[in-house]
Amino acid sequence: MHQVNLAGIDLNLLTALEALLRERSVTKAADAVGLSQPAMSRALGRLRSLFDDRLFVRGPDGLVPTPRALAVEEPLHRALAGVRGLLTAPEFDPSSHQARFRILCPDVQSMELMPTLARRLHRTAPGVELEIIGFRGDPLVAVEAGEADLSVGYHPQIRAGFHATKVYRSAFSCLVRADHPVVSDGLTLERFVAMPHILVTVTGRGGGAVDTALAQRGLSRHVAVRLPHFMAAPLVVAQTDMVLTVPSGLARRIAVLAPLAILPTPIDLGGFDVSVAWHERLQDDQAHTWFRREVVSALREGVSMTD
Repeated sequence: MHQVNLAGIDLNLLTALEALLRERSVTKAADAVGLSQPAMSRALGRLRSLFDDRLFVRGPDGLVPTPRALAVEEPLHRALAGVRGLLTAPEFDPSSHQARFRILCPDVQSMELMPTLARRLHRTAPGVELEIIGFRGDPLVAVEAGEADLSVGYHPQIRAGFHATKVYRSAFSCLVRADHPVVSDGLTLERFVAMPHILVTVTGRGGGAVDTALAQRGLSRHVAVRLPHFMAAPLVVAQTDMVLTVPSGLARRIAVLAPLAILPTPIDLGGFDVSVAWHERLQDDQAHTWFRREVVSALREGVSMTD
């Protein structure tokens, strides 16, 4: 069978042929596709050459299709309907959507996000599955590689090829056991430096905002315990003389898990922005657009519950 080279064919001719078959008139077909009558007549001439067939002859009531034209009418309709379907995004319905979304998120933000997000999606999108992926190095690298659909957390720099929505700004607070002497005596900078500290670090290495702020004053602290996640930290604090410095929203959330007291930090640690970031390739995807809006809304609601 001879293989037709589509690159050498003006595919607009097929829409002209579809209109001619439907209207049985050069003038009406021209109006239907937005061409002048002379342009449609030229298109018909090119179609006759392409198909090596007259395609239409004149009859008393308009154009009469030849057997060749009638033979291509149905497959032509199916082919053009398929092309139009390729170019038309299907209407997105979260209630029937089946997918798994992966969120790159540290446990600080997962505690704020997941209760609300899981409740919402269970009600409005029961076919959607959620997977939380822990941070491993640069989160944007993982999102770019397709390991996650979006990243929730601290993104100090949003480079080219990414989008981000700021959700909230977080400050810091200190947690100590409820009957710790500093609760009544006051947590001064001198006492803070002298106390043993718990440091939560995903990588297990390096320090944090506390160490940076202390170093600017020529001070340092003793980190007695390092943990890769926050869940065990408040239980350690409740049974020791240690202090844990965490984002303020998280402090309010985990203080209910154990007999703890929340104290202001004795040194200015500034704050940090929490945002939702995603790759450019997903910017216009209907499902992803819906999902990231749900994530942003759920995160804001989760944070507001501790304000």
